[in-house]
Amino acid sequence: MLNLTRLGRGEPGIFCSIQGEGVNSGITAVFLRLAFCNLKCSWCDTKYSWDWQHYDQRKEVVMLTSRETIKRLQALSGRHLVVTGGEPLIQQKVLSGLLSSLKRQGYYVEVETNGTIVPANDLVSSVDQWNVSPKLGSSGNPQSAREVPEAYNVFMHLSSSSFKYVIQTESDLNEVQRLVDRYRIDENRIVLMPEASDRETLLQRGRWLVEACKDKGYRFSTRLQILLWGNRRGK
Repeated sequence: MLNLTRLGRGEPGIFCSIQGEGVNSGITAVFLRLAFCNLKCSWCDTKYSWDWQHYDQRKEVVMLTSRETIKRLQALSGRHLVVTGGEPLIQQKVLSGLLSSLKRQGYYVEVETNGTIVPANDLVSSVDQWNVSPKLGSSGNPQSAREVPEAYNVFMHLSSSSFKYVIQTESDLNEVQRLVDRYRIDENRIVLMPEASDRETLLQRGRWLVEACKDKGYRFSTRLQILLWGNRRGK
């Protein structure tokens, strides 16, 4: 069984939209939003997937079998899948079988992860793109929780991984550089994205962050979902 978050209307978190962030930004995709996370980011915009002090887990989480999940995904057009959360790798044992089945059906699979859990080999073989988003100190998570060297090194050695860092202030850039140097990550795999839940903040932070990307040779990502729909929960 998989634990999924519910959409705004109460349905399981399976929907069609565009990828709003990262290296595949703008691509039409089918999304699978899973519940639970091992981190607690202060600025997280999907706290309903893990923050049970402020949300009712019984109302926010629904369990589906792999068969039912596949059936719902197949009902949507498109074979580009984005698995997001929460933190999907918390459920990687069940997810491995699900994604293996979908790959045989011709799906392209992206998995979004915070990079703190080592993926199993059978899961790795079913994933085309890892969108690794390691957290910085500004997320509010202690370093021991947000930076797991073993996991960092595994993802660094997977050529299918990109590393997306959420930036609040210019001081965050210093931490990014220390991590890039520590794990020897190629500059063409680094993505910087402004932290923002409204259009004005996104544009304001994006303007100076673009200059930092130009200086370092990093990729810049905005958040298309904020530009288009604001901080609105999914359908």
